Amino acid sequence: MLQVLGSAWALLLGLCLLMVGNGLQGTLLGVRGDLEGFSTFEMSLVMSAYFLGFLGGSRLAPEMIRRVGHVRVFAALASFISAVLILYPTFADPIAWIIGRVVIGFCFSGVYVTAESWLNNAATNQNRGKALSLYMIVQMIGIIAAQGLLLVGDPSGFILFIIPSVLVSISFAPILLSISPTPAFDQTEPMTLRELIDVSPLSCVGMFILGGVFSAQFGMAAVYGSQAGLSLSQISLFIATFYVGATLAQYPIGWISDRMDRRRLIMIVSTIGGIGAVVGMMVNVQIGLLIAAFTVGGMSNPLYSLLISYANDFLDPEDMAAASGGLIFLNGLGAVSGPIVTGWMMTVVGPAGFWLFIGVLLFLMAGYALYRMTQRPAPSTEESGVYTPVTMSASPVALEVAQEWAIAEAEAEAEAQAEDAPEDDNTATPAS
Repeated sequence: MLQVLGSAWALLLGLCLLMVGNGLQGTLLGVRGDLEGFSTFEMSLVMSAYFLGFLGGSRLAPEMIRRVGHVRVFAALASFISAVLILYPTFADPIAWIIGRVVIGFCFSGVYVTAESWLNNAATNQNRGKALSLYMIVQMIGIIAAQGLLLVGDPSGFILFIIPSVLVSISFAPILLSISPTPAFDQTEPMTLRELIDVSPLSCVGMFILGGVFSAQFGMAAVYGSQAGLSLSQISLFIATFYVGATLAQYPIGWISDRMDRRRLIMIVSTIGGIGAVVGMMVNVQIGLLIAAFTVGGMSNPLYSLLISYANDFLDPEDMAAASGGLIFLNGLGAVSGPIVTGWMMTVVGPAGFWLFIGVLLFLMAGYALYRMTQRPAPSTEESGVYTPVTMSASPVALEVAQEWAIAEAEAEAEAQAEDAPEDDNTATPAS
């Protein structure tokens, strides 16, 4: 881990600053929208627009990189991000914010694709898994730190919009000045959705459902906090708790997943997350909301990696990278609809609609996982691949990097088994 940090610290620092900027603008808009008098439905459209732009960017950014190169794409898109962040308080109008969020989502997707390509290029086959883990930790640190920055200024003013703009601008320096070689970019042609559904219906359905869960957390948590009457510091702590839970639960759940039927674990984790959402609906005190946020965040985020790993259990190594494109597309579709449905439910039943939407989705996933357990036997734990840690905010490149690492692990395990087989034969005792 220290070796990876030493060779890629500047890149990771730049990515951390990007995540701080992204995490702060998402929460800040939810709070500022309430101060501006935007309706819940208007805010749901604003928040959904980010995921629409992100989905479009994940499809178009690779072609942009191939045409003009990593450096130009990164610099251009990051400049747009910095500019839009400044424009938000200048044009406090839902339509302007929707357009801005589409642009921001598109640009962040392209920036992540570029930066993650550099990270993959800086890693080796021996440390790629550690690089992926470190990248995920850096992402979570950035988002959590962003919530603390929410308290340094007045959300009704300009300073909190200037801070993320400056952070994004500063993030250029460590990435562009310290990375000399430009990595080759070659995106894998995605597997068709029909092929992917035939391979793993649970992973496909689960990815779509999970997109809605994640976008509700990332996009509507601040809107919920404002409507529920939480103070600014309480909203900051509330949102940070989702990501603290996600960070702490990722590796224990991953360890367990390599030792049991992943469908059963998906069902258990989804059920616990759904119960956490029910707790959120029933309590009004902050400690109860923090417990609910920690539980939902801690259970829902590892589900992303669980579903990828479960799909890999039924894929040949050469098909894993191709499957990542379809999985992330399904997740993106669910994410686009998540804030809109959440906003509608909050309009109908009040702030508790935030928890109701998340709870319903998680219980649906648990039920579908239980149904799939009756349709075919699970692969044995010896035949299953390794758990692949990825965050839901990662781009297709990070997912392909994770798949490459899973492929390398599978090949190493197969080679080890092939080397052990002759030894077993040689030590066999002849029959007398």
